[in-house]
Amino acid sequence: MRRLRACLGAAAAVGLTAAGATALVAGNASGATTALSNRWYAAAPYLMPLDNDPPDPAAIMDATGLKAFQLAFVLAPNGGGCSPTWGGTAPVSSDTAVQSVIDTIRGKGGDVSISVGGYGGTKLGQTCADAAATAAAYQQVITKYGLHAIDFDLEEPEYENTAAIKNEIGAAKILQQNNPGLYVSVTTAGTADGTGWFGKQMLLEAKSQGFTPNNFSIMPFDGGFNGAASQTSALTNFNAILQSTFGWDQATAYAHEGFSGMNGRSDSGEIFSQADFQTVLDYATSHNMDRFTFWSLNRDRQCTPVDNGGRTSGTCSSVAQNSWDFAKYSVRFAGATPPSTTPTPTPTPTPTPTGCKTAWSSTAVYTAGDEASYNHHNWKAKWWTQNETPTATDWGPWQDEGAC
Repeated sequence: MRRLRACLGAAAAVGLTAAGATALVAGNASGATTALSNRWYAAAPYLMPLDNDPPDPAAIMDATGLKAFQLAFVLAPNGGGCSPTWGGTAPVSSDTAVQSVIDTIRGKGGDVSISVGGYGGTKLGQTCADAAATAAAYQQVITKYGLHAIDFDLEEPEYENTAAIKNEIGAAKILQQNNPGLYVSVTTAGTADGTGWFGKQMLLEAKSQGFTPNNFSIMPFDGGFNGAASQTSALTNFNAILQSTFGWDQATAYAHEGFSGMNGRSDSGEIFSQADFQTVLDYATSHNMDRFTFWSLNRDRQCTPVDNGGRTSGTCSSVAQNSWDFAKYSVRFAGATPPSTTPTPTPTPTPTPTGCKTAWSSTAVYTAGDEASYNHHNWKAKWWTQNETPTATDWGPWQDEGAC
């Protein structure tokens, strides 16, 4: 979500050692990892690991089957410079907090992509001298965390800066060349027409540099959208823009197209429900689109107390939901089946019948405490009785002791 994404501030530095820029970290603190399939990186929802009340990724993985997370956001230092930080305040070079989150995810068989940019803040493309310097800054992030995927989130105010976008696209191309197999997504604003003027200029810059990422994704929210129908219409229109810009046919354009939605209530008051996500998911899979993600896992839980869409929050969705409902659509896009949220009922054990007493006789005399069997049940006499058939009545002489 473009406005609430910008809230990484000083609080985000908690748990990170303050330090100046250091030399390139040669290695990955958690060791080399085996890459997931590209489909998982394409399905990774955004997670702010240091702000907006970060949820436990391990709990999300257990509840949904999710394997990949899109960690946000790497920016330039707030005081200026060309070194990567988390949210402008916490240097990547000395980070331990995000590394711990990544280690947790990888320890459960998952992996991460890291998103650079986002709404607000100062981007490295704005402060680094050129594309090569921008790429070198991002390479520090790739090397430190042993990344197999990276996302360039190009939006306001950076995507209005021609020089900055040239640096970002140039850096993405360099990283793609220098890191074989790196999954690269480019995310930008969505409009009813697909994307706006600045988004189109970004595509033209990519074309001029000969850069083709795994996908160009649009964010069809915060632009007067009204549910899934308006979003799928925007995706159709964006497909036409990709065709006309790069000379692709429709299928090739869809194979390089992505969706990045917002779960629940958007910044501008739009509401996107679970049903909307299902509709867009069906569209994405039926058109063989490359990416389906959303902002954000921090918001993928119901507000307490229930908000019913009255406000936009960075920590809950403002719609009725179970925790991690929206993450399950990403899991389905990746081709997996989320675990069932309905517990398997525990079967009621069949009682083992006890042995039957001597059969009741109409001629026998029974006194209090005597037992007899009748009709596959054992019975106990409450008082003296003769020739009274055992039946379960409060006023009768017999007490039912169960099947035999």
